[in-house]
Amino acid sequence: MAGERLAKGLKQLAEERVDHRFKALPPDAEGLAVGELAAERRNLFRDGFTTPVLALSAESVEHNLALMETYATRHGLAFAPHGKTCMAPQLFARQLEHGAWGITAAVPTQVRVYRAYGIQRIFLANEIVDAAALRWLSRELDADPDFRFIAYVDSLRGIELMDTALREAGASRPVDVVIELGAGEGARTGVRTETECFELADAIAGVDTLRLVGVAGYEGEVPEATPERVTAWLRRLVALAVDFDKAGRFADLDQIVVSAGGSAWFDAVAEVFAEIPELSAPALKLLRSGAYVSHDDGHYEHVTPFNRVPEEGTLQPAFRLWAQVVSRPTPQQAFLNAGKRDAAYDLHLPKAQVVRSGRDGTLRAADGVTVTGLSDQHAWVATEHAGDLEVGDWVGLGLSHPCTSFDKWQLIPLVEQDGTVTDFVRTFF
Repeated sequence: MAGERLAKGLKQLAEERVDHRFKALPPDAEGLAVGELAAERRNLFRDGFTTPVLALSAESVEHNLALMETYATRHGLAFAPHGKTCMAPQLFARQLEHGAWGITAAVPTQVRVYRAYGIQRIFLANEIVDAAALRWLSRELDADPDFRFIAYVDSLRGIELMDTALREAGASRPVDVVIELGAGEGARTGVRTETECFELADAIAGVDTLRLVGVAGYEGEVPEATPERVTAWLRRLVALAVDFDKAGRFADLDQIVVSAGGSAWFDAVAEVFAEIPELSAPALKLLRSGAYVSHDDGHYEHVTPFNRVPEEGTLQPAFRLWAQVVSRPTPQQAFLNAGKRDAAYDLHLPKAQVVRSGRDGTLRAADGVTVTGLSDQHAWVATEHAGDLEVGDWVGLGLSHPCTSFDKWQLIPLVEQDGTVTDFVRTFF
């Protein structure tokens, strides 16, 4: 049933009509269904797409999906990739096809998107204390006995709010929760001490609307992170699970959840989770890294575990933003028609990678071309020589931090290496 719901949702996305809501699509495609436009297999550069246009490499996406499937299997990890990095049902489907246990969310609105497309296992890597969201969640759980949902808790007040909302909603199924262990002083959310964790476990045991199923956290928030600091925190997390189990906190569970894993330190997660001793029930070692699907040309290209352990493989950047030179006021300066509304820029500026001639379509490396700043709808570009760029040239930009790239584009062409557009990835939020 869940698979049918996802398939139906994807079919509806393919039937959505192309119009002014979606940036960069060919004006002459107005009124076509998205699936019809994809079936035409247009060329990104020659067949009517307007600039700026964000493209997602079909080959790189497939490579990255397969690589992480192999990685998780090799290390005995269940995998619930974080959907906030790619809020796209088509990519959820492909991740599940590549062995994902479920999908991770950041906020309840994302959970609603997942459920609309039939996702049956959802890990909310955040606290949920919103009464309206909890009422909706209660209805979803009561209506579908096969729906598995897990959320963080990190405070007595949060437990109280959850319990009150769920009791008022008449919930018949308890909500599964994991206690979030904070990554250290000055880190983000999460309980700071093990003593406080046991206080929360006592509070959860005192209500019938919640069920404690494990522990979790996010090692990417470890202050001044190094391999040693990250590994030490992960061992604290595992020790907390062991201590809870010895204290009988996981009685009657079929699985004990131990979860971590952003996109920067999942090698440390794999190493430490391999050390989890035998517990009273099998451990669900749940990795949540999500940025791998598109990877990037900035932040993660330097910090990915595959750089530290190259024999595991190599992720490939999948995004390229194509913008056009619209102004060349001086030999040292040019402006592209893509800015903050189009390019991820929260960590690093885009990188000029390749130039496609506006005269004959030939490609060359973007040597001497540097993006120095972004306005709302312009990229500021410095050039070393007068002939490096001319008005009308297309510039291919590599992007940093994929999360905000997906946020800025609602329909992204999936493009093969020769420029053929094979599909369009619909995104939300």
